[in-house]
Amino acid sequence: MNATTAWTTEHPWRGIMVATTLPFKEDLSVDYDAYAEHVAWLIANGCDGVVPNGSLGEYQTLTPDERARVVRTAVAAAGDGARVMPGVAAYGSAESRRWAEQAAEAGCGSVLLLPPNAYRADERAVVAHYADVARTGIPVVAYNNPIDTKVDLVPALLAKIHGEGSIVAVKEFSGDVRRAYEIAELAPELDLLIGADDVLLELALAGAVGWIAGYPNAFPASCAELYHAAVTGDLATARSLYSSLHSLLRWDSKVEFVQSIKLSMDIAGRKGGGSRPPRFPLVGATEAAVRTASEKAVADGHR
Repeated sequence: MNATTAWTTEHPWRGIMVATTLPFKEDLSVDYDAYAEHVAWLIANGCDGVVPNGSLGEYQTLTPDERARVVRTAVAAAGDGARVMPGVAAYGSAESRRWAEQAAEAGCGSVLLLPPNAYRADERAVVAHYADVARTGIPVVAYNNPIDTKVDLVPALLAKIHGEGSIVAVKEFSGDVRRAYEIAELAPELDLLIGADDVLLELALAGAVGWIAGYPNAFPASCAELYHAAVTGDLATARSLYSSLHSLLRWDSKVEFVQSIKLSMDIAGRKGGGSRPPRFPLVGATEAAVRTASEKAVADGHR
């Protein structure tokens, strides 16, 4: 892996940053000890850092005190706050800015920020939102997820926001891998990060320098091997691993991604566990499909 695609303290958003799941106790209170162990385990198994308080971490269901403590727990467990990139999404820019300030105070290296998502914001509102949070001074990674937010950070808009100095990178989750090339043309200094597990190889070949990842929660070593092979152009290794894991990776892009990845963790011998309502355990054909793919991954030696 070359320096461009590796995690460094100067570019702490590069490499493999795992969007962490959050373990709960039987009463659905946060299990901070289990979370700390999970963060340390991910880094020990080839991942570069963690992204707490993202959608996979069920941040929408957390109280402000819980959300802040999750960040502090991740920083302590990672051993270096620069390896932590908290999600700072909120309904208002002022609240997102406060979460960015909390991340900076905790020693985090960067933050991940969705566009305004309480309503379908126009370009002026989106630009102002990122500028407001960027004023905290911590590097901001934009998160483009038009499927959920209904606000699309198209390449031209990303170039504008980056040109104003508000973002250093983008987590691209649209699924349209063609955008990678347009982003590179319009904003060549903006880092492209893989945002959906099931387009990892395509975006790696298109120049991505990092992966904000879901399935390393269950299989970090195999996913790290896949990422390194993909970004270095070792296509024989990358295609073999990608083909073997893709029946799992595609669940990262589905509505049930939280429960799916947690179920895979359980099957792989990790603590996935349950989720807070309104999410409930998988049932029927969906549960069977995730279970079958997870059991196959374990049988194939993925870890």
